[in-house]
Amino acid sequence: MGICWASPSDNRSPTTTGQLSTSVGISHTTTTTTSSDGSTISGNSRFSVASGSDDAYPNGQILPTPNLRIFSFLELKNATKSFRTDTVLGEGGFGKVYKGWLDERVPSKSSSGTVVAVKKLNSESLQGFQEWQSEVNFLGRLSHPNLVKLLGYCWEDKELLLVYEFMQKGSLENHLFGRGSAVQPLPWDIRLKILIGAARGLAFLHTSEKHVIYRDFKASNILLDGSYNAKISDFGLAKLGPSESQSHVTTRVMGTYGYAAPEYVATGHLYVKSDVYGFGVVLVEMLTALRAIDANRPSGQHNLGDWVKPYLADRRKLKNIMDSRLEGKYPSKAALQIAQLALKCLGPEPKTRPSMKEVVETLGTYRFKQ
Repeated sequence: MGICWASPSDNRSPTTTGQLSTSVGISHTTTTTTSSDGSTISGNSRFSVASGSDDAYPNGQILPTPNLRIFSFLELKNATKSFRTDTVLGEGGFGKVYKGWLDERVPSKSSSGTVVAVKKLNSESLQGFQEWQSEVNFLGRLSHPNLVKLLGYCWEDKELLLVYEFMQKGSLENHLFGRGSAVQPLPWDIRLKILIGAARGLAFLHTSEKHVIYRDFKASNILLDGSYNAKISDFGLAKLGPSESQSHVTTRVMGTYGYAAPEYVATGHLYVKSDVYGFGVVLVEMLTALRAIDANRPSGQHNLGDWVKPYLADRRKLKNIMDSRLEGKYPSKAALQIAQLALKCLGPEPKTRPSMKEVVETLGTYRFKQ
């Protein structure tokens, strides 16, 4: 995994700067959770897991208010079998993610309930309340087929939890870098499908009315459903992009080494196209099955984005770094064109990188090329 950097924060005073709105809207169907310090987050107590389908909005939408269910801690404790270790799906900077089963109390449903993913804040985590609140404020209102659905949350005393739709195939990171016989290499057409889906999700964020900068695009934050449809997850570091009168926003540097754009690391200046750099790194990871950062590689090869640039414009050189598990079963012309697209995304200056809309259009033309 990449090395994340941030400063510890367990400050329960809500910060709304850089979020979709200064407060989460409250309607007659919402209820409000209040902590001991008086901070509030609103949600929908009558939410159902089946609501909020993306099918009617294939291009995405921004909801006027969140459609989130407020869970009790006891509900989620029961759903995850008391957060048993054998229900752990993964672990990130925020805390562990558990597989859970919600009892919807509907007679027609099986006793096993609806499967969900429950993220629980680790009290020792470098991330804290502000990141949790960012998830609620962004994913509570953003709806798109290529963004993971946030179903609800829990906020009781010091317990902070988030409940998401369950993604059957796990993370892209696991498929690219996981070990063992259970992890099968992804075929070329599935890799391209995943890239296009992830690109669409990122393009929606950039072209939405609020110009959301995701800020932590990486393979572990791309989740896959049962049909390998890609969905971007984890909006704890997301931030609103610059206004029309500004070229960038300046913020504390947070993210993951190897994926973060050089201008952001050096200056703290965050551009919409800073995300494009991270996408370029994931493009290269998909081609090579090599991690963005790996200290075990020879000197000069630790940072994938820097090391592979000379290989991305030459078909013969590219062949030497392509994932050997593909066994040559990929269209060499399309692979080269995607490598060249990655090179553009990894451009040293934000203005030279393509927009994510252009990336989506370009990847779409490669899908059936041989």
